[in-house]
Amino acid sequence: MANRKQSAKGRVVGSSGRFGPRYGRFIRKRVNQIEQLTNARHVCPRCDQATVKREGTGIWACRKCGFKFAGGSYVPETPAMRVAVRSIERSLQREG
Repeated sequence: MANRKQSAKGRVVGSSGRFGPRYGRFIRKRVNQIEQLTNARHVCPRCDQATVKREGTGIWACRKCGFKFAGGSYVPETPAMRVAVRSIERSLQREG
């Protein structure tokens, strides 16, 4: 038998590793997914560059053009906001 070091099993915990064994696997997994999504670079609605970062809860700012806007807590554009924008665009097309 070779004297090999055993590798770790399972998934890498990522940012939720700071919780250790507390709170349960699924909550830690959900926290990890939300933090990855929140900390990712998002596309600016004004300049179309992937430079939008979260400044606070629901506050997003583009680092390139300086555009600051309100959005969701974890993502700048929520599914409900997409539906609202789509319905506004449709109503504007009907008028014009």
